[in-house]
Amino acid sequence: MAEGEKQQHHEHDKGYKELLSNKKTFLELLKTFVNEDWVQTIDENELLLVNKTFVLSNFQERESDVIYRLQTSDGDIIFYVLLELQSTVDYSMPLRLLIYMAEIWRDIYQNTEIHERERKGYRVPVIIPAVLYNGVENWTASEEFRDLLSESGRFGNHALNFRYLLFDVNRYQEEDLYKAANLIASVFALDQKMGKGEVVQRLKRLRNGSKG
Repeated sequence: MAEGEKQQHHEHDKGYKELLSNKKTFLELLKTFVNEDWVQTIDENELLLVNKTFVLSNFQERESDVIYRLQTSDGDIIFYVLLELQSTVDYSMPLRLLIYMAEIWRDIYQNTEIHERERKGYRVPVIIPAVLYNGVENWTASEEFRDLLSESGRFGNHALNFRYLLFDVNRYQEEDLYKAANLIASVFALDQKMGKGEVVQRLKRLRNGSKG
């Protein structure tokens, strides 16, 4: 990738990062595109943006992008949501996400009092890994970690596995984005790859509402 293209992708990812650093918009992302019961129970007031960057030694130029913590009113951490931004297909993504998750757990463990982490009831939070992808090509990287393991099928449940959420911008139907009628869906509608004339038409439609 040329230097100019790298800069363009960096600025684009930075724009998404700033957008999703607003917890209202981040919650819109989850509630619009994740059809899971646990998403619908999230209270915006319990979402906390984690202002910490994890730069890993094996991926010097890569950072975990947006990390949120959900905390209930009594102070219990329920889970972290790690969102990684991508404009190209990365076949190492499951491994990268695992390393990021392990780094988050390590940080939590090291910052927990020894007497607390040694007690029988001590638990680390669930981490929900997710990837936001806006590339033109189909996302062909494995969405399950076990697919990166050699002969993982031989070992059943003893082989480590997880599946990450994938927000694939260019694969969402235009009509569904208009029906969602919120900021993140509008951004996705404008970020989908299209000609200049189509961009103008979509801007007009977003301005006028779903009636078009």
